[in-house]
Amino acid sequence: MRTIGLLSIALLLAAGTYTAQAPQPAAPPVGTMMELMTSMVYPATNDLLLAVHRTPKDDKEWMAVQRAAILLAESGNVLMMPGRSRDQGGEWQKNARLMVDTGAAAYKAARAKDAAALSALDGPLNASCVGCHKQYRPNVHPRP
Repeated sequence: MRTIGLLSIALLLAAGTYTAQAPQPAAPPVGTMMELMTSMVYPATNDLLLAVHRTPKDDKEWMAVQRAAILLAESGNVLMMPGRSRDQGGEWQKNARLMVDTGAAAYKAARAKDAAALSALDGPLNASCVGCHKQYRPNVHPRP
């Protein structure tokens, strides 16, 4: 019985050393929101929309779609980071999450070379961009 007590104490002490780490500070943004959009989001979106409307012909083109899909998905993650996110749990987060999900689905479709699955992402991809722009860029998409 004494062995169990010592073992329990040792496990608690070991667990405490792993959970007592200080939180890491958030990385500061490098570029502006416009630079992030023009350097990451727009090129990835354009490449995916091109693939949706003109099916990739060979492995090289499918690989380019995979890269664009990963870039789009990870861009959505960046948009949800502290310092980038415009709200917590609101429209910004919802549209960024849709961008992540659409990029992940596009990546899966590109890996499978599934043109039909890729084409099905045209609507969600546009919804992510337009939904966000209507809310946060009203000069681009005027509200009625």
